[in-house]
Amino acid sequence: MKMYTISDAVCCLHADIETTDLFEGIWPIPRGVSLNTYLVRGEKIALIDLFCDWTNAAAQIREGLSSTGADFGVVDYLILNHLEPDHTGWLREFRALNPRAEIIATAKGINLVKSFYGIEEGLRAVKDGEVLDLGGGVSLSFFETPNIHWPETMVTWEPNSGTLFSCDAFGSFGALGDRVFDDAFSPEEHDFFEGETLRYYANIVSSFSAFVERGVQKLAGLDIRCVAPSHGIVWRRDPRRIMDRYLRYASYARDGGEREIAVVWGSMYGNTRQGLDAVIRGIEAEGVPHSIHRVPDENVSWVLADVYKSAGLVIAMPSYEYAMFPPMAYALDIFRRKHITGKTVLRIGSRGWAGGAKKEYDAAVEGLKWTHTEALEWAGAPTAADLTALEERGRELARIIKG
Repeated sequence: MKMYTISDAVCCLHADIETTDLFEGIWPIPRGVSLNTYLVRGEKIALIDLFCDWTNAAAQIREGLSSTGADFGVVDYLILNHLEPDHTGWLREFRALNPRAEIIATAKGINLVKSFYGIEEGLRAVKDGEVLDLGGGVSLSFFETPNIHWPETMVTWEPNSGTLFSCDAFGSFGALGDRVFDDAFSPEEHDFFEGETLRYYANIVSSFSAFVERGVQKLAGLDIRCVAPSHGIVWRRDPRRIMDRYLRYASYARDGGEREIAVVWGSMYGNTRQGLDAVIRGIEAEGVPHSIHRVPDENVSWVLADVYKSAGLVIAMPSYEYAMFPPMAYALDIFRRKHITGKTVLRIGSRGWAGGAKKEYDAAVEGLKWTHTEALEWAGAPTAADLTALEERGRELARIIKG
């Protein structure tokens, strides 16, 4: 049974998505993801956020709804905090089952209901701070939180239970199984979900970090006792934990990240790898934490998470046909699209008959406000002198990151 009680008036309905599909068509989810929707009962009934019928999610949610003694036909209000199709893809089916329910979203959200689903009737645009009275002492308030992470987003607040329905905000990757609440998971499971929260944030939200900070500040006056996102754990024991985690992640966009180094490398025949080994020896000699990611062997989703988190980067790649090693060019394009700014970076690499990586690299990272230490390229295999210099380059970067 996928129904979990938050309060007398509020429950969570939950579907686990376990699939080889890519989230947003880009990001792997080998341990799945959850789709959470919420039922709020007063004299009238509201359903908060929907789902798409992904790996039988509709049947899972219907099972949970049935266990409450309800079905989709009894819903009076469907509240859509965010119109991305993973939360709204089943909207036409819902409308066919329940043509009378009023669909509520921000004004921009209502426009997306029309353009995505062709629904024109039974829509209500709500304003910032507006209250919906469900009767029986139960009410919902709406607060616009634009660009977390689409322009139309809002959050919904139920004051009696102190529940904040935040949709994509405060979410994570990872299927939940037969539990949803933070107090039901072990410390080891929380460690897993913390990693999946960082990856989710870096992949989905990082470009909008300034809006995350503004949104949390806007909600500071609410007595939040439960954070109920539409992906991931429902935080009822320690809701500040996930909010503070998001604020820490948001700060990386301003401050550059943690005092650690993410090494991103690719090598064709091992020559760049030889040079990189020397750099890593230098980093380790200074005692600076570091992560190592090889492209294209490792999906950029995980690379991006550590790159976003780390104040220092090493970019190691050979020249390839007068340009960058193509898998690295792809990774750097993702970093640019996700606004991975303010890093301190060392670039190294081997070249064959000619170089050329530098020109394309400089264009690729222009605008990211990266501070570069002195790069080092070499022809063919690195010499003993190259290796000595590369080790010192690693030490130099590490000393900068240590501060």
